[in-house]
Amino acid sequence: MLNWTREEKYTKLSDVSKEDYDHLVEKVKNSKWRQTYHIQPKTGLLNDPNGLIYHDGKYHIFHQWFPLGAVHGIKYWYHYTSEDLLRFDDLGIALGPDTPYDSHGVYSGSAFDYDGKLHLMYTGNVRDSNWTRTSNQLIAVQQEDGSFEKSDAPIIIGSPAGYTEHFRDPKVWKENDTYYAIFGIQRDNETGTAIIYESKNIKDWNLKGELKTNLNQFGYMWECPDLFKLNEKDVFVFSTQGIAEQESKFQNIYQSGYIIGQLDLDELTMNHDDFKELDQGFDFYAPQTFLDKNGNRLLIGWMGLPETEYATDNEGWAHCLTIPRELTIEDGKLKQRPLKALEQLRTNKETAEGYANKHSVKLHPYEGKQFELIIDILENDASEIYFDVRVSKKCATHIIYNTETKQLTLDRYESGIISELNQKQTRETILEEELKQLRIFSDTSSLEIFVNDGECVFSSRIFPDENAVNFKTSTESGQVYLKFTKYSITTGIEEL
Repeated sequence: MLNWTREEKYTKLSDVSKEDYDHLVEKVKNSKWRQTYHIQPKTGLLNDPNGLIYHDGKYHIFHQWFPLGAVHGIKYWYHYTSEDLLRFDDLGIALGPDTPYDSHGVYSGSAFDYDGKLHLMYTGNVRDSNWTRTSNQLIAVQQEDGSFEKSDAPIIIGSPAGYTEHFRDPKVWKENDTYYAIFGIQRDNETGTAIIYESKNIKDWNLKGELKTNLNQFGYMWECPDLFKLNEKDVFVFSTQGIAEQESKFQNIYQSGYIIGQLDLDELTMNHDDFKELDQGFDFYAPQTFLDKNGNRLLIGWMGLPETEYATDNEGWAHCLTIPRELTIEDGKLKQRPLKALEQLRTNKETAEGYANKHSVKLHPYEGKQFELIIDILENDASEIYFDVRVSKKCATHIIYNTETKQLTLDRYESGIISELNQKQTRETILEEELKQLRIFSDTSSLEIFVNDGECVFSSRIFPDENAVNFKTSTESGQVYLKFTKYSITTGIEEL
């Protein structure tokens, strides 16, 4: 990763010459790792998805953006719209750090409707001459020309008593005639939690209180909180920092997960089950949910992590968003399934089925890096099954299933450049049911692996060589009968 000075990180796009920025744009366009059906930054660094909403006949997707390089510098909001979440219109910058209340970064937030107009609530980051932070909460309203006009002053200035300056990421919702906003925040004792404000008119906000859960000493900061109802349950999604690894749990630097239970909004108490991670892969953080036009709850995450190096860093860009996922609660468990509309991107269907065993490795010479591969396990008496994805002579990403323990492992030790950047190259989980299906979405430099029709997901960036397009299966002992259905995927997002 390149070393950036503080001054360089806080250089605004407007302070860079057109010639220099155009040169960066061309450099990024020439990257061999550019995705084809995932939202990615035009240049620089993408992180949290923001402001996800279906409003007035269109989906709006914003993301955090530092335009000048693959570092966390001064942040903007970048804006897309879509009618179907498959093809997107690039509307460019929606919010920039251009007022005294967000001078050092337009941080994360959410979107909501008020009086028929699209509103954004976000955190403005301000630093003084001693580099002390102040977090302000602001609102911006979309105008008839599509631009956003910011409020003259913050609706909330600074942090409430008892909490540090780490106060951010409002998620707004409405119940009855009241608007609520939940924020991630850090207590003065440096533990993470969430607080809720309420308002009748979205201008005057009052602190309702701290959300009471049984996670009182659970990391030093909670980010990107999201509270919603789903299948008659209350779900609280948030991203926590400072949790120690526990066997196959919490293996990334920071975690994103959820609790399910019942919320008493008057008392701000939530009776809930255990915290569970949303994604078992290497690269997933800061998800946000929203309702589609039919009232289904969708989730999009950042396919990346803070403080982590990636192969594209020296090319002037990093990260992408995940594909949209539909959420349901079934038998008390949260399931994630790929947005059904993604099936419209399928082309060139290929099918095959047959046995694989220890002595007969089946190689499938599939062409292309952009595909959806569905693997159904129809019979299995193997002790361990190996699925190798994006295979070449030098590279392969391994998926390993142990029949006895039901442990599923993603191993990217041989996935390419990424193997040089992280010490531990495996992610594991124990399945509740036997492995019956893998549904794999491959883009140029990523994999999203949906297990057992949404039981769990592994999202990861990979950076293999140009020839890594094949797939093969084998077993440790015994044999397995498999059915393969593979689709090529046409691009859903034009190169910016």
